[in-house]
Amino acid sequence: MLKGKHIVLGITGSIAAYKACLIIRLLRKAGAEVQVVITPAGKEFITPITLSALSQNPVISEFFSGRDGTWHSHVDLGLWADAMLIAPATASTIGKMVSGVADNMLVTTYLSMKAPVFIAPAMDLDMYRHPSTQRNLETLRSWGNYIIEPGTGFLASGLEGKGRMEEPEEIVKLLENKLA
Repeated sequence: MLKGKHIVLGITGSIAAYKACLIIRLLRKAGAEVQVVITPAGKEFITPITLSALSQNPVISEFFSGRDGTWHSHVDLGLWADAMLIAPATASTIGKMVSGVADNMLVTTYLSMKAPVFIAPAMDLDMYRHPSTQRNLETLRSWGNYIIEPGTGFLASGLEGKGRMEEPEEIVKLLENKLA
């Protein structure tokens, strides 16, 4: 069970972002509190309104609120969380995480995270197989991050192969097992 756990859910710009809705519902059903942090590209795939309604929390995307200048503290999120889950994690975000390119709220939050981090890659098979992606995933793993291997199957490109983000039920089961 995840009752009382604080989970930061990072969402990047992938077609698999729709699965984040299911992840939020499953995490909340298991008793977790969920704070969504989404990249600007992620908002092109799924709206903050949907994510906020499901998580029951405002969605964080920018460093400052455009309306009132409120600062969203990546440091506070890093201290609040019992875990961070980045699902889906694109090759771009994975590369930024490895390189420390803190140009968005999600990567900045990752770099400030004190809790375990779980990363669920989602990308086309050639991107996933590329040596740079594999090197970046291995680097993240060597730093103590948990890599949730993608599945094999039909991809948004129309191709078939490894790169599909793992199914939400399996991701949440993994978090339950690791955080128990």
